[in-house]
Amino acid sequence: MADSTQDLVFRMLTSGDDGRVCKDIPESACNEEARSFTTHVMALSTSKIADGLIDPKLVLSWLLATLGAPTLFIGLLVPVREAGSLLPQLFTAGALRRLAQRKWAWAAGSFVQGLSALAIAVAAITLEGAAAGMAIVGALAILAVARSVCSVTYKDVLGKTVSKSRRGTATGAATTVGAAAVLAYGALLASGLIPRMDLVTAGLIGAGIFWIAGAAIFTQLREVPGATEGGANPFHAAIDNFSLLAKDAQLRRFIAVRGLLISTALAPPFMVALAARGSDTIGSDGFGGLGLLVIASAGAGLLSSYIWGRLADRSSRKVLVLTSGAATMALCATLGLNAAGLLGAVWALPLVLFALMIAYQGVRLGRSTHLVDMAAQDTRAAYTALSNTFIGTLLLLGGVFSLVAEYAGEAVVLGLLAVMSALALPVALGLKEVQSQD
Repeated sequence: MADSTQDLVFRMLTSGDDGRVCKDIPESACNEEARSFTTHVMALSTSKIADGLIDPKLVLSWLLATLGAPTLFIGLLVPVREAGSLLPQLFTAGALRRLAQRKWAWAAGSFVQGLSALAIAVAAITLEGAAAGMAIVGALAILAVARSVCSVTYKDVLGKTVSKSRRGTATGAATTVGAAAVLAYGALLASGLIPRMDLVTAGLIGAGIFWIAGAAIFTQLREVPGATEGGANPFHAAIDNFSLLAKDAQLRRFIAVRGLLISTALAPPFMVALAARGSDTIGSDGFGGLGLLVIASAGAGLLSSYIWGRLADRSSRKVLVLTSGAATMALCATLGLNAAGLLGAVWALPLVLFALMIAYQGVRLGRSTHLVDMAAQDTRAAYTALSNTFIGTLLLLGGVFSLVAEYAGEAVVLGLLAVMSALALPVALGLKEVQSQD
């Protein structure tokens, strides 16, 4: 019964594909693809739901402000989460290749993320002020490192268990499931039916449970053993990864595109700050507005992720081109509304955030699919680690935008981020159509 249900889900989500033809995976994995595809969707869905419930840009920022934590800790949330999940990967990728089956590393990382989320919930219940800030940021740092393990191993496992033409569909479907759950959570936040702190704390506990459940689900994958060479010395693996950058012009171009498109990740806090200056968009207590922004963000994922995933399976290059243009328009619209004095309207910020998050979802799915399909099986983990390490460094340096905002204003920062998005478009046009390569 379970196998027939998995096969049905597989056929429904991949309808219109070229039958059951497998590309770029072993024959034994092809025979198990329906089961593997469904397992990926289920496990990744739990991770996506947890991500939304613990969102540092919105939920944790509100939580620390409510607990009276110093602004320093609130400012550290996004850099710690984003850079902390990317920077370690260059050095962990080599060590993780010692595992012939990397699903165990992903499961362990998901389990640790779950424990970290539960630790944040405990801190929220028992601590206040600077103590709460230190505990929550510390737990988030551990969560970020565990997340880096999941990130560096997931694409490799996906590449071994799901066919080249269906990987974007799997990740897009999971993102859609996660967005639907977070959308319901945002509706509860906006409704005010449940006491605010109780609901946020319950969300943190739920995130922990989802991550732990995802770890259990992922262990059920039937992953064929893979190559383990290159994993003996993480430092030597890092040197080897940098040599790949020198050899592969397309990898350099891909990293440049991805680096320019970090604008979609960095922009939301500045959009919120700009809108909050002279308005009640965020709400008088910061809670009702939080719900509206969560709804906008989750709604963008729900409506666009599956479509982006399907498009990425056909041309991840075109997805990156389209999202560059979409992000530029969303940021320019934000600046236009601000100049017209309309950004403070209750509808304005959720609307432009919704547009930006559609682009952001496309960036995530486009870059993920492009990297997996661009790399060969023996270079996939190394390409992932190298790309993520460069982007993690850029995200860490993105803290400079906070200084620019302090001295020149949020509008200037958003203008710079719009320029970055615009520059990504011509660079993305130079990427190869990797989906058409055998």
